[in-house]
Amino acid sequence: MNLDFTEDEELIRSISRDFLEKEFPKELVKQLEDDPKGYSPEVWNKMAGLGWMGLMIPEEYGGFDGSFMQLVILLEEMGRACTTGPFFSTTLGTLAILDAGSQEQKADLLPKIAQGELILALALTEPIARYDAAGVTIEAKSEGDDYILNGTKLFVHDAQAADYLLCTVRTDSSSAPENGISFFMADTKSAGISITPLTTMSYDHQNEVVFENVRVPKANMLGELNQGWPVVEKLLEKAAVAKCAEMNGGADWVVATSVDYAKERIQYGKPIGSYQAIQHYLADMWTNAELSKRITYYAAWKIDQRLPCTMEASIIKTWVSDTYNHTSRMGVQIHGALGTTRDHDMGLYYQRARQAWPLFGDPDFHREKVAQEMGL
Repeated sequence: MNLDFTEDEELIRSISRDFLEKEFPKELVKQLEDDPKGYSPEVWNKMAGLGWMGLMIPEEYGGFDGSFMQLVILLEEMGRACTTGPFFSTTLGTLAILDAGSQEQKADLLPKIAQGELILALALTEPIARYDAAGVTIEAKSEGDDYILNGTKLFVHDAQAADYLLCTVRTDSSSAPENGISFFMADTKSAGISITPLTTMSYDHQNEVVFENVRVPKANMLGELNQGWPVVEKLLEKAAVAKCAEMNGGADWVVATSVDYAKERIQYGKPIGSYQAIQHYLADMWTNAELSKRITYYAAWKIDQRLPCTMEASIIKTWVSDTYNHTSRMGVQIHGALGTTRDHDMGLYYQRARQAWPLFGDPDFHREKVAQEMGL
């Protein structure tokens, strides 16, 4: 196993960093926080032109047939730039289609995604906010060639911009929770779907989605009837690793910015970086952030090798969530009052660290999963 970047991976890092620094300044990030769409169509089209939407899509469908490691590198740079928009949500939808979609669904949807013409969102969590099969309660009843959906999904990222919602539903309430779940793609223009923005501390675009007698064609089912949960479990593992990559990029920015500030900020006649306490803060931040990247790369390698990754995904989601929260908190502390203001960019990373904490399972949820994998 060699986790050193290949020439192609280094090129992805370099191109994406240069692009995001130019096209995604922090001023745009803050503007998009208040934009109802939640993204810049102009920048989105440029990203599609670079092939980012099609990175994981096979060449036969207009993509680049890239690796999960390449996706991790790209998401790390997006996290470093505090990128705002539906790329992460659309990528999760793409992975679900690749894993469970029929040939007809792939041929129809994947070329459009690769061209940036289709935006997806994952509608998974509900008011009870659980990431296990028992947390799926929204019902879907068969009627002719359709299923009728009723229920509510909460904390749905980028639903306001999505063309399709990839929605977990319960199609059989009589069996064990894991055996009665199906996976549907619901057109957001369907009658009966209402999308309401939620106010969050990180100003990200989360939504409440209410389904009221929404008709979804049976042809829009991903995978087999009542067999959707294995698809969701596999997707959640990849989502956790991908989110960790994004968090690692944010932590990397926080550490680098804090080091630069510690060298420049003069207190009592000398830089604050010359004081042992600050040095130890920064050394711990750097050590944990670098370790976070290494274990994330290892998990990405296992995914690319099609090796089991359940325990690794939970380990890194626990570690990286804790690391990013601690690192961003120390970044604010090192910057003093300046780091708490809306005028300084440090606050963006502090907010995003706390927003990412519960996504796809908080550290306690994943500690339980690790314990289960240990046989406890």
